[in-house]
Amino acid sequence: MAQYFEIHPSDPQPRLVRRTVDILAAGGVIVYPTDTAYALGCRPGDTEAITRIRRIRGLDDKHHFTLVCRDLSELATYAHVDNQAYRLIKAHTPGPWTFILRATREVPRRLQHPRRRTIGLRVPNHPVAGAILEALGGPLVSTTLILPGELEPMADAPEIRDRLETLVDLVVDGGPGSGEVTTVVSLIDEGGPQVLRTGAGNPAQLGLSVD
Repeated sequence: MAQYFEIHPSDPQPRLVRRTVDILAAGGVIVYPTDTAYALGCRPGDTEAITRIRRIRGLDDKHHFTLVCRDLSELATYAHVDNQAYRLIKAHTPGPWTFILRATREVPRRLQHPRRRTIGLRVPNHPVAGAILEALGGPLVSTTLILPGELEPMADAPEIRDRLETLVDLVVDGGPGSGEVTTVVSLIDEGGPQVLRTGAGNPAQLGLSVD
């Protein structure tokens, strides 16, 4: 049965944040709040936990996982970023964006797109997610919590507990989510940034349009 922590959405309790990190360090899968919807997360090196997330979401090996980072200090470790891309990312993080970048060798192959060798990177603007990432001292492998056969992400922690209590190790209740997904922007093409999915982030803020 999953544990359930109610963590204050603007003033996270350090004790509960530490317990969350302990569960992650033990190879656990957690559900945690972001500035959009709730997400599934685990540590990048925990193969079994990543497999569990794939099963929960019903994902194939072509799915783009995201590395959720506390800030941009970890960016160069996991992705190849030129100056133009860095300036764009810096100007819009933290926020509701996922940026697709070419992965470095630090990113396990199982997390990369199998053909393009890319990875999604995101810095969420949510105090609870930020506190967990800071205490963890590294990124989370993450994906939006959308269950198989459903179109909308989950945004209500009590409902998540009811539906996933035997499938995850911890549900972190950080208040209601927006129920939106991130806007996904690819930065791997020579032609410039490309919007792959429109969500909470307005592409116009990046100077982009959606056809």
